[in-house]
Order: sequence, then C-alpha cells, then structure tokens
Amino acid sequence: MACFITFEGIEGCGKTTQLQLLARRLEHVGHQVTITREPGGSPIADQIRNILLDADNRAIMPLTELLLYAAARAQHVRELLTPALEADGIVLCDRFTDATIAYQGYGRRIDLAVINQLNLLATGGIRPDLTILLDCPAETGLGRAISRINSSAGAREERFELESLQFHQRVRDGYLELARQEPERFVVIDAAAGIPETETAIAAAVLMRIAIRG
Repeated sequence: MACFITFEGIEGCGKTTQLQLLARRLEHVGHQVTITREPGGSPIADQIRNILLDADNRAIMPLTELLLYAAARAQHVRELLTPALEADGIVLCDRFTDATIAYQGYGRRIDLAVINQLNLLATGGIRPDLTILLDCPAETGLGRAISRINSSAGAREERFELESLQFHQRVRDGYLELARQEPERFVVIDAAAGIPETETAIAAAVLMRIAIRG
C-alpha cells in the first residue's frame, strides 16, 4: 500500500538528514522507498528550484515566488510523485504543500485561500498521509542553516536564510498552527534533540503509521 510521508520545518531543523536516515531504515526492513524534495524532484522543477533559492534573485516578488512554487509542484507531482505512489511504494518528500502555506502564507502573508487553491490545482488533490514536523527555535535553525551553507562547497541556496529572524519566526508559528489544525496527520518532533534521539522518535511514529495502514 502506498504511503506518502512529508518532512517539514524551518531552515536548519535537520529534516533532510532525518529523511535520509528514515529511508535507510525503511529499506533495511524491505520497503520500496522513493526520496524526493520540493522545490525540485524532476529536471524541470529542479531548474525552477535554482531560480527560487538563488540569493541573487532577492527581487522576486512574493506572488511570483508563489506561482513558481506552484509550477514546480505541478511538474513534480505529474512526473514523479504520482507514478511512485501508483507503484505502491513509500514516498518521502522533503517539503510539500505545507511549506508553501508556512513560508508564502504565514511568512510572506499572502492570502491563505489563494495558496490553498493553488496547492489543490498543482497537486491534483494529492495529500500526505503523514507529516513529520521537525520543530526548533527560529534562532537555532537559522544558525545551523547558515553554518551549513558556509561550510558547503556547493551552490549557495540561501535566499531564505537571508530573510529576517522575524520572518522565520512567522514561518515556525505557521507550521505549529498547521499541526494544531491537523493533529491526525502531523507528528511534531523536537528537532533541538540530538540526531540519534530524533531519528528514534521519527522511526517509532512512522513504523506505527505504516503498521496501521498495512
């Protein structure tokens, strides 16, 4: 049975690391796992990602930003997500529609009704079965993210890291509000804990959900 699991959280919360750890654990016990991310996940969506995260593009207007995310998501869903779920595997996605609500809605203060309509249009109604929200103080996450970027030799995807601390606090508040509204879908994990402790907590929540669905 297909299972769509998303990882969400502010910059520097550790979701990408934890997604990889969960994927290895699930594969070890015999599950077919697809790993993907947003923005991106397919060649065209990855090109849009480069535009969105490049710090040289700080002049992007909030509405332009929102529409680019929707365009990347529409491509990603049709090209990768839908086929992977139809194959009855487990899909782990680093960010999805909740990120748009948190960042462009709560962070940029774009009308949530507009965002929800665009999300529905781009996804064709696909929703996560489970969302892991890695939560930590905005100061902690932002500090981690900047340190990671400064130590990386790759592309500096830092347009959002350059936003104010107040912006990141609004994003965090948005995520926590989403989790409050949908407690049956969200599992909130303390991302301030160590990597092993966080991995154990996530694995317990995911394996329980898979067992229930199975």
